[in-house]
Amino acid sequence: MNRRVVVTGVGLLTAVGLDTAESWRSLLAGKSGVAPITHFDTTGFAVTIAAEVKGFDPFQFIEKKELKKMGNFIIYALAASQQAMKQSQLQITPDIAERVGVYIGSGIGGFDVIEREHTALMQGGPRRISPFFIPASIVNLASGHVSIRYGAKGPNSATCTACSSSAHAVGDSFKLIQRGAADVMICGGTEAAITPMGVGGFAAMRALSMRNNDPEKASRPFDKERDGFVIGEGSGMLVLEGLDFAVKRGATILGEVVGYGMSGDAFHITAPDETADGAVRAMRATLDDAGIAPEQVSYINAHGTSTPYNDRLETMAIKKAFGDHAYKIPISSTKSMTGHLLGGAGGLEAGITTMILHDQIIPPTMNLDNPDPDCDLDYVPNHARKAEVEYALSNSFGFGGTNAALLFKRYRE
Repeated sequence: MNRRVVVTGVGLLTAVGLDTAESWRSLLAGKSGVAPITHFDTTGFAVTIAAEVKGFDPFQFIEKKELKKMGNFIIYALAASQQAMKQSQLQITPDIAERVGVYIGSGIGGFDVIEREHTALMQGGPRRISPFFIPASIVNLASGHVSIRYGAKGPNSATCTACSSSAHAVGDSFKLIQRGAADVMICGGTEAAITPMGVGGFAAMRALSMRNNDPEKASRPFDKERDGFVIGEGSGMLVLEGLDFAVKRGATILGEVVGYGMSGDAFHITAPDETADGAVRAMRATLDDAGIAPEQVSYINAHGTSTPYNDRLETMAIKKAFGDHAYKIPISSTKSMTGHLLGGAGGLEAGITTMILHDQIIPPTMNLDNPDPDCDLDYVPNHARKAEVEYALSNSFGFGGTNAALLFKRYRE
């Protein structure tokens, strides 16, 4: 029999809060983290807004001499992991170290470091490139640093599957524990792509909202007037444990992971399949993995990016996967407040979904003032809602047609 897998720690670092508690309060209050960009001079840029982490002090988490060795995505992962580990109260002692793993996804990694070191190369030649350039920027070094900090010697990996990256990291971690390859996984996602190339690149694709003069209203999933997503940054991390292991050590259990599904569109490098087939199959695979009927799902944290294509096709996919029950499920896109963390989105939203199950309250989809007729489901518009949530699904879809869905359950002994 497969092991049951539970969540014992959640760490959130977002544009609406520097820790889990502040982020959660802000989400329930409908607070937007979108504002004019301060990380770089946006003169000449078509898009000048993003959901930046504000007031973050990296020296609360790392020593000053270590800063040059890490891109911001690594620092964010360390900060969120510290919160998750503190909440879980897990102590990694030598006798369990080989049974504790780390698995962190990121879509881009150290974009800030790549740009900085390229400038150094152009201005001063190859001798000006930092010896820390490579380890500060490659995607798996978030997992590497977290494992080193806590002495976690078990499975260590990283996913880089665009906007599904950290949903895959959480799902893969769930499976590692379920099949007995680890007892604990520190897992999730992180991203720090609010850089000139990051913003400029997505703007060149016409993927971003151009609502520069009204940033708090820019991310508006499922709204008729949506015009693109807003880049966000930060990290969402979970501590997953085998139920037997968590109970034995007396851990407080926040929720349970019960299903994971993935699929490929095999359709287009950036556009979703017009039939929503890949998203449907990912959701159905997740329900099959958990062994539950569609009618048992009582909440969906939508991918909900605020792009014209995604929101319409995700709505279609939910209808196909859930039939008539789709109209009875409360659905929300927390990207309306946090922005889109790209590869970090799935980890963040897995943490948020766990909080929903624990507290039995659903954050809203903000800025849903004029619903798109094609998006006619219950998107919990503009106000949080208390609800009985037993099973909650979290969707993540990425460029290249990569899809992931995670299913969480309210914990009961």
